[in-house]
Parts: sequence; structure tokens; C-alpha cells
Amino acid sequence: MTKLSLPWTLHGNGRTIERGAVVAPGERLSWPLTIGIGMQHVVAMFGATFLVPILTGFPVGTTLLFSGLGTIIFLLVTQNKLPSYLGSSFAFIAPLGAAVSAHGTGSALLGIMVVGLLFALIGVVTQLTGVGWITALMPPVVAGSIVALIGFNLIPTAYKNFNENANSAWITLAAVILCSVLFRGILGRISIFVGVVVGYAAAALMGQVDLGPFNDAAWVGLPPLTLPANPFADPSTLLVLPAFLPVLLVLLAENVGHIRGVAQMTDPGLNRMTGRALIADGLATTLAGLFGGSGTTTYGENIGVMAATRVYSTAAYWVAGIFAVLLGFSPKVGALIFSIPLGVLGGVTMVLYGLIAIIGMKIWVENGVDFGRPINQFTAGLALAFAVANVGFTSGGFELNGIATGTLAAIIVYHLMALIGRWRKTV
Repeated sequence: MTKLSLPWTLHGNGRTIERGAVVAPGERLSWPLTIGIGMQHVVAMFGATFLVPILTGFPVGTTLLFSGLGTIIFLLVTQNKLPSYLGSSFAFIAPLGAAVSAHGTGSALLGIMVVGLLFALIGVVTQLTGVGWITALMPPVVAGSIVALIGFNLIPTAYKNFNENANSAWITLAAVILCSVLFRGILGRISIFVGVVVGYAAAALMGQVDLGPFNDAAWVGLPPLTLPANPFADPSTLLVLPAFLPVLLVLLAENVGHIRGVAQMTDPGLNRMTGRALIADGLATTLAGLFGGSGTTTYGENIGVMAATRVYSTAAYWVAGIFAVLLGFSPKVGALIFSIPLGVLGGVTMVLYGLIAIIGMKIWVENGVDFGRPINQFTAGLALAFAVANVGFTSGGFELNGIATGTLAAIIVYHLMALIGRWRKTV
């Protein structure tokens, strides 16, 4: 009988990691340990991944299903060399809300699918030409501004939910902060998830939880699948697409940052996989949009798990992806998640959206952005101002929200000032 050959070599004895060593992407520990670490990745992604469908009204089960499938697609396209989990991207929240309110869920799914196709195309270009053009288009001050402005733009929505059930919101917020401060290792890494659990328990004791849909839901079943709008039948659905375009820039920043982080901790040669990673995320997002799931992105939460465990094995991500797919086929899981009160969501998203803003600022710090230079001051200042004020533009059904206008402001202001600066040196 032919023995099944798997693409991982056993690290050492499969049970321990030597001091200063890491388990490389092409290695694995024993299968019981690998499965355990894979489950940690599921827990780490869960807190953020399930919040996106809740905040946008998308089915949780469908999102989990395509999150798991997306992760498997990512591993296949990157030739099992790049460890990553593809979870729901927060960059989609604002355009999804605008699209659903204006033209319905079908138009929102069309936006997700178009973003996915364009992102896969960007991946093909990157695979052929390298990442130099990305750095030129989005230098650190621009990339950091785009990421930060998303958090600032979404914070008012979090505060609105916060005030729906302020008592459970404060408990949730306190639990997240205390967990991140008091605990180290994986428990500290999943402080968002722990905060939701504590806040949910408190809300249940205060009578704020309705478990009726949970009790009625089946344990096993196919998650709801929804097709995107047909733009040929209703051209007005195309009007939402410009609001989705800034998401491409955020996904670029997130994916490139993820790959560089993993490469720095394992093998610098992994940077050559950037094009493949972008293609994979694009295909995963396209598939999600085609059937009713949320757009995906590489997850920083899972980098935290890898840093804590020193295990970068892609085998653990296969475990995580498969388990997420299985969770997607449990309507009861989706009903339980949708029973989370608005106050709990408000408490945890106040933290999450604030952290998104901080991640953008972290890009500035790590790249030594000099805010003594006017070009950097105006680029970041105007971008954030547009996002906080939610400066919009509407014309004949065409609409841009604060994230879109802020993103455009960052790119246009930076490159315009840089062009003027070069011109002044030549005259």
C-alpha cells in the first residue's frame, strides 16, 4: 500500500522547539500539537472575523465558510510556503453599509467580487514586476494614513452601538483591557474574544440576550448563499463600486505588511511570494462575494499566535481552515453569534477601531516618517480630517464616503506635493 506523502517534515522530535528555533512553514510538530495550534489560530481569528458579518448584517455561517475556504485557497496558491489565515476585512465595513442601504445586499456582494477580481489582477502584475510600484504609490506616510483613517471613520458607529447598552459595553471594554494586561501568551492575544465572552455573559444576566433564534436553529445545515446583483439587469448597482476602490489600497497594505512580517521572522525569501499572496486573497474575496460572504484579508491576530508559539507551520493553517469550514455548516453557531447585544459589540469595536487607527500610526513610527516635513503633515492631516468628518461626495447616484475621500486625499496630496517639490528644484 502506498503511504500518503504530506508536504511537511517533522521538526525535531515533533514535541519540543529548541531554544531560539522556530518551526518553519515547511515543518510541523506532532499532529496532536499541530491540531491544537491550528485551533488556537481559529480562536485568534474568531473575535474579529465574526464581528464583520454582525456589523454588516451578513450571515455568520457563510462568512466562516468562505473564510476557511479562502485560507485553503491561499495555502494552495502560495504553494504551502506562506502561513496565513484569511479572515473578514474591516476595510469592507463602511462601503458595505453604504451599498446595502442604497441598493441592497446584491450590490454589496458585487462590490466585494469586483474588489476581489481587481486585487487578483494586481497580484498578477506584482508577480510579474515586483513590489516596487506598491512602495512608490503608497509610501509609509500614505499607507499609514489609509489604515488609520478607516479606524477613525468607523469609531462613531462603534460609539452609537456602545450607547445602546452602555452597562454591558463598559463591562466588555474593561474585560478586553484587563485581559490584554493581565495575561500573556495566547490568552492575552485573544483578549477581544475573551472580552466578548465576558460582556455577553454580563448582558445575559441583565436580560439583554435573546436566545430564541439560537434555540430554533439546527446544529448542522447549509449556510445561506446569496448571489451578487446583475449589473446588466440593473446598471444602478455599479454606482456603489467607487466606494469600494479604497479597500484595494488597504488590502495591499495589510497583505504586504503581513508577508514582510512573516518573512522577517522565518525566511526573507518569502517576500518573493507577495504576488501569489495578492492573487490568493483576490480569489478568496471573489469567491466570498460570489456566494454571500465577507471580503477577506491576511490576519495580524494570527501573526501574534505565531510569534507567541514560534510555530509558522502551514499545517496548522490547514487545520484552522478546515475547522472554519466545518463551523460554517452549523446554523446554531451563527445564531449564537448574532445574539450578541449591540452594547457588547459597541464595547469591543471601540477597542478594535481604535486599534486600527493605531496600526496605521505604527506604520509611520516603524518607517521613521518625519512629521516635521510639510508633505507628510498635509498628507496625513487632510486624510484623517476627511475620514473623521466623513466628508462625502454625491452626484447622480455616484457616492464616495469619508474613507474613499480620505484615501484619495492621502494619495493625491502626497504625490502632488512631491511633484511640485521636484519641479521647484529644477527651476
